[in-house]
Amino acid sequence: MNIQFNNRDPVYIQVIQHFKLQIAKGFLESGDVIPSRRELASQLKINPNTAQRAYKEMEEEGLIKTEKNQPSKVTHDQDVLRGVRNELIDEAVSQFVDSVKSINVPLEDAMKLIETHYKEKGDSND
Repeated sequence: MNIQFNNRDPVYIQVIQHFKLQIAKGFLESGDVIPSRRELASQLKINPNTAQRAYKEMEEEGLIKTEKNQPSKVTHDQDVLRGVRNELIDEAVSQFVDSVKSINVPLEDAMKLIETHYKEKGDSND
């Protein structure tokens, strides 16, 4: 596991974001076992308390489940998993809209840009 940490956001938030991206991309699926808190801390070279905080937040969000003496697993709740994907899509669109609005790009031009770039990146949904 490799995460490029930035200096802007708290590390535990970046760890959570990494897991959400892995789920949204299909690299982690419902019921998949994730590393223990200690393993994660060791792999990422972060403080074990930081790993603990990330797992606690993910458990509170319902993203992972941990039962006594069992490894943590990605939730089986499909609503939560769909919500993760939708959250990431919404964040990306919101950032894009904020960027283009700040330089006064008309909606029509922004939509054309999206379509052009989407197709250039290999739109498989045509």
